[in-house]
Amino acid sequence: MSQDLLFEIGTEEIPARFMEPALQQLKELAEKALAEARLSYQGAATYGTPRRLCLYVTGLAGTQADLVKEVKGPAKKAAFDAEGHPTKAALGFAKSQGVDVSELVVKTVGNGEYVFATVKEVGRPAREILPELLLGLVKDLYFPKPMRWADYEFRFARPIHWLVALLGEEVIPVSIAGVTSDRVTYGHRFLAPEKIPLVQPQDYFAALEKAYVIVDQNKRKELIRVQLEELAARENGTVDWDEELLVEVTHLLEYPTGFVGNFDPEYLQLPEEVVITPMKEHQRYFPLRGAGGKLLPKFLAVRNGDDRYLDNVREGNEKVLAARLTDAHFFYQEDMKEPLENKVERLKSIVFQEKLGTVWEKVVRIQKLAVTLGQQLGWDPEILSQVQRTAYLAKADLVTNMVYEFPELQGIMGGYYARPTESPEVAQGIREHYQPRFSQDAVPASRTGIAVSMADKMDTIAGCFLAGLIPTGSQDPYALRRQALGICRIILTHGLPVSLKDLAQAAIELYQDRFSGEAAAKALAAILDFFKQRLENIFQEEYGFSYDVVDAVLAVGAEKPVDALQRARSLVKFMERDTFDALSTAFTRAFNLAKNAGEGEVEAGLLAEPAERELYESIQTVSRLVHKHLAQEDYFSILEVLATLREPIDRFFDQVMVMVEDEQVKRNRLALLQSVVKLARVVADFSRLAVK
Repeated sequence: MSQDLLFEIGTEEIPARFMEPALQQLKELAEKALAEARLSYQGAATYGTPRRLCLYVTGLAGTQADLVKEVKGPAKKAAFDAEGHPTKAALGFAKSQGVDVSELVVKTVGNGEYVFATVKEVGRPAREILPELLLGLVKDLYFPKPMRWADYEFRFARPIHWLVALLGEEVIPVSIAGVTSDRVTYGHRFLAPEKIPLVQPQDYFAALEKAYVIVDQNKRKELIRVQLEELAARENGTVDWDEELLVEVTHLLEYPTGFVGNFDPEYLQLPEEVVITPMKEHQRYFPLRGAGGKLLPKFLAVRNGDDRYLDNVREGNEKVLAARLTDAHFFYQEDMKEPLENKVERLKSIVFQEKLGTVWEKVVRIQKLAVTLGQQLGWDPEILSQVQRTAYLAKADLVTNMVYEFPELQGIMGGYYARPTESPEVAQGIREHYQPRFSQDAVPASRTGIAVSMADKMDTIAGCFLAGLIPTGSQDPYALRRQALGICRIILTHGLPVSLKDLAQAAIELYQDRFSGEAAAKALAAILDFFKQRLENIFQEEYGFSYDVVDAVLAVGAEKPVDALQRARSLVKFMERDTFDALSTAFTRAFNLAKNAGEGEVEAGLLAEPAERELYESIQTVSRLVHKHLAQEDYFSILEVLATLREPIDRFFDQVMVMVEDEQVKRNRLALLQSVVKLARVVADFSRLAVK
């Protein structure tokens, strides 16, 4: 008989950022463990609050499924003698598997015959399997910063205070770190601290809701959203939603109650980001906007509890925010007392990275690299002057009071501080040069922002690769993956004809006083491979290209992202044709034969067969057309021209023997096929495409 399973791990408050990964892990681990244990179930879900992680399994089978498996034994010649009688090897194998020797069967495996035993393992009751299974789930959960407590060696996100493990009405015994499972859970720490005994898993959610705990994080999230929307409507405003903040707030509390707070309208004279950042980053408030998106002198917050004494809670939150905004106002006024330019000198005392020098040295490199990039893009001297000025001032706000207090505002504050003394282009470039800051962020719109952003990011990547600070696995302390993705997105969004190789090479050369030529060569190769991986992700995830198209296109060149994108789009469009598979097969055959051939020119005088002469002449004609279209970067037309080679290639393979004894003729025919492959590789490596 199937029953529901409830497993709750009660803890001290788990950090909000741990919760989503932990719940996902718990679900995946449980599904895997139940499958391996051969315990069927209808559904498995995980829930959590700051004080608990919960696994709820519906319709869990009462007994494991029986296991029938074939076990391979000794070879037939070792298991039976010449008369066919079982040997000690056969008898021992049968005994070890719990079967009679007469039940052994002989099967052919590869080139030999072996005896097999069919073993049936009768399923055990779920109650016998679950103690070890549930204990394993707790031990296998990973947290970024686990902790120990008391004198236990066991580590977990936070100390475990209680365990609930119920299969139907039966308690499943699980013990860890001095805590043994029971049927008792706990509600809200302050509003319902008493023990809550559960008869069965189905009682869990309702019992806790009565005790001021909404266990389902999705329900809590929706409650917060509805409450804040209603409060905003009463204030004739709209919520300035931040989904990441909403998720964080959801995992900071167990019973949400929203409220509106106020602050002095005088603070709205500050830059908007200066007001919003303390709200969101420090206090976890949501800004409120009025007509036209204008920021209102109000905020929306959520408390962990009901509406009792809500005025006191509101007043306390208003006081905290007022203190934050007072500080921000002071910092802003102090920072504005001198031009941004005057702050640059102080960057000489700030270390960027031990092996890479100071921030000032980075600024010097960014200036040179950004101007070089602008020159490659053909920008006029006036723009290049603005780019250089932007690069010079881009990091100056790092020494300001505001950015020291609110690091999230670097770049943004620099843009504001530059406005009184610098051109709009320079101020905008300073503001934009950290963009894109995350995957969905906008890329810089101004040329100053584009050049300085790309130069800044490539300088960091080049320096870190030269210093051996290369990302491994999940470790990426300098956010190099994000920075490389940012460069690629800027190039692709604006269609910039930028060579990643040239840009990386220029960045590496600016470190020549710190690293050897050998280190530079290794770093360049590693950086290009690093960018290729980023382009693979972008092309598949953002542009929706299949893995084989991406592989085929980037295999013949990933240095120019815009060029690679054009080739991928042309290839996908061309692949829609009915004749494409046959064409791809023809090119792949040519590739497979020619891939081991050395470099060599085709000697027309050695072409004796009509089919090979026809292919040679077709290649000459196609080559001229390919180079014409290549000059216009018209890859679809190149593919259309290449398609005319299909029939000559097919006739060549039908009528000409390539691997003949005459070495000279063989090399010449392989060279002919190599010339076909070279033409195709202008667009992609057809051998990497998955032909349907």
